[in-house]
Amino acid sequence: VQLQASGGGLVQAGGSLRLSCTASARTFNTFAMGWFRQAPGKEREFIGALGWSSGSRYYAEFAKGRFTLSRDNANITVYLQMTSLRPEDTAVYYCVAYSGTYNYRQGPFHSWGQGTQVTVSS
Repeated sequence: VQLQASGGGLVQAGGSLRLSCTASARTFNTFAMGWFRQAPGKEREFIGALGWSSGSRYYAEFAKGRFTLSRDNANITVYLQMTSLRPEDTAVYYCVAYSGTYNYRQGPFHSWGQGTQVTVSS
Protein backbone atom coordinates (compact mmCIF):
# COMPACT_ATOMS: atom_id res chain seq x y z
CA VAL A 1 0.00 0.00 0.00
CA GLN A 2 1.26 3.50 -0.85
CA LEU A 3 0.75 6.39 1.52
CA GLN A 4 0.24 10.07 0.73
CA ALA A 5 0.70 12.53 3.58
CA SER A 6 -0.66 16.06 3.50
CA GLY A 7 -1.75 18.93 5.70
CA GLY A 8 1.57 20.39 6.74
CA GLY A 9 2.31 24.07 6.67
CA LEU A 10 3.35 27.11 8.65
CA VAL A 11 1.59 27.80 11.92
CA GLN A 12 2.22 30.08 14.87
CA ALA A 13 3.14 28.69 18.26
CA GLY A 14 0.02 27.65 20.12
CA GLY A 15 -1.81 26.82 16.91
CA SER A 16 -3.13 23.56 15.56
CA LEU A 17 -2.75 21.45 12.45
CA ARG A 18 -4.30 18.22 11.26
CA LEU A 19 -2.18 15.98 9.09
CA SER A 20 -3.75 13.38 6.84
CA CYS A 21 -2.32 10.21 5.38
CA THR A 22 -4.33 8.53 2.64
CA ALA A 23 -3.61 5.02 1.45
CA SER A 24 -3.76 3.71 -2.08
CA ALA A 25 -5.68 0.54 -1.30
CA ARG A 26 -8.32 -0.74 1.07
CA THR A 27 -5.84 -3.27 2.42
CA PHE A 28 -4.86 -0.22 4.51
CA ASN A 29 -7.68 -1.25 6.83
CA THR A 30 -5.70 -4.28 7.98
CA PHE A 31 -2.57 -2.31 8.89
CA ALA A 32 -1.64 -0.66 12.12
CA MET A 33 -0.55 2.90 11.33
CA GLY A 34 1.80 5.37 12.89
CA TRP A 35 3.43 8.78 12.62
CA PHE A 36 7.07 9.78 12.93
CA ARG A 37 8.86 13.07 12.51
CA GLN A 38 12.36 14.22 11.76
CA ALA A 39 13.74 17.65 12.50
CA PRO A 40 16.85 19.00 10.74
CA GLY A 41 19.98 17.48 12.22
CA LYS A 42 18.03 15.14 14.47
CA GLU A 43 17.12 11.49 14.40
CA ARG A 44 13.74 10.27 13.37
CA GLU A 45 11.30 10.39 16.29
CA PHE A 46 8.28 8.22 16.95
CA ILE A 47 5.04 10.12 17.66
CA GLY A 48 2.26 7.57 17.97
CA ALA A 49 0.64 4.46 16.57
CA LEU A 50 -2.90 3.26 16.06
CA GLY A 51 -4.22 -0.27 15.64
CA TRP A 52 -6.24 -1.26 12.59
CA SER A 53 -9.51 -1.01 14.48
CA SER A 54 -8.58 2.17 16.40
CA GLY A 55 -8.98 0.10 19.54
CA SER A 56 -5.39 0.60 20.61
CA ARG A 57 -3.36 3.77 20.60
CA TYR A 58 0.13 4.40 21.82
CA TYR A 59 1.87 7.78 22.09
CA ALA A 60 5.35 8.98 22.80
CA GLU A 61 5.53 10.95 26.02
CA PHE A 62 5.96 14.31 24.31
CA ALA A 63 2.82 13.71 22.25
CA LYS A 64 0.46 12.80 25.06
CA GLY A 65 -2.16 15.46 25.62
CA ARG A 66 -1.30 17.46 22.49
CA PHE A 67 -1.37 14.99 19.61
CA THR A 68 -4.20 12.63 18.71
CA LEU A 69 -4.22 9.83 16.16
CA SER A 70 -7.40 8.67 14.49
CA ARG A 71 -8.36 6.77 11.38
CA ASP A 72 -11.26 6.63 8.98
CA ASN A 73 -11.18 3.21 7.39
CA ALA A 74 -14.05 4.05 5.05
CA ASN A 75 -11.85 6.75 3.51
CA ILE A 76 -8.59 4.80 4.03
CA THR A 77 -7.10 7.76 5.85
CA VAL A 78 -5.29 8.21 9.14
CA TYR A 79 -5.02 11.57 10.86
CA LEU A 80 -2.67 13.28 13.26
CA GLN A 81 -4.33 16.15 15.08
CA MET A 82 -1.76 18.44 16.67
CA THR A 83 -2.60 21.18 19.14
CA SER A 84 -0.64 23.67 21.24
CA LEU A 85 2.16 23.50 18.72
CA ARG A 86 5.64 24.64 19.70
CA PRO A 87 8.65 25.71 17.64
CA GLU A 88 10.34 22.44 18.62
CA ASP A 89 7.57 20.57 16.79
CA THR A 90 9.02 21.86 13.53
CA ALA A 91 9.91 18.81 11.44
CA VAL A 92 8.99 16.70 8.46
CA TYR A 93 6.17 14.39 9.49
CA TYR A 94 5.83 10.89 8.06
CA CYS A 95 3.06 8.36 8.24
CA VAL A 96 3.82 4.66 8.22
CA ALA A 97 2.04 1.36 7.87
CA TYR A 98 3.34 -1.45 10.06
CA SER A 99 3.95 -4.96 8.86
CA GLY A 100 3.30 -8.18 10.69
CA THR A 101 4.30 -8.38 14.32
CA TYR A 102 5.77 -4.98 14.97
CA ASN A 103 7.43 -2.76 17.50
CA TYR A 104 5.97 0.76 17.48
CA ARG A 105 9.34 2.42 17.14
CA GLN A 106 11.33 -0.14 15.18
CA GLY A 107 8.81 -1.71 12.84
CA PRO A 108 9.00 -3.57 10.59
CA PHE A 109 7.30 -1.06 8.32
CA HIS A 110 5.32 -1.97 5.26
CA SER A 111 5.20 1.55 3.79
CA TRP A 112 6.25 5.13 4.44
CA GLY A 113 4.53 8.26 3.21
CA GLN A 114 6.58 10.93 1.50
CA GLY A 115 6.55 13.36 4.43
CA THR A 116 4.90 16.71 4.99
CA GLN A 117 6.67 19.75 6.42
CA VAL A 118 5.37 21.36 9.59
CA THR A 119 6.90 24.67 10.61
CA VAL A 120 5.95 26.34 13.88
CA SER A 121 6.96 29.96 14.26
CA SER A 122 7.55 31.58 17.63
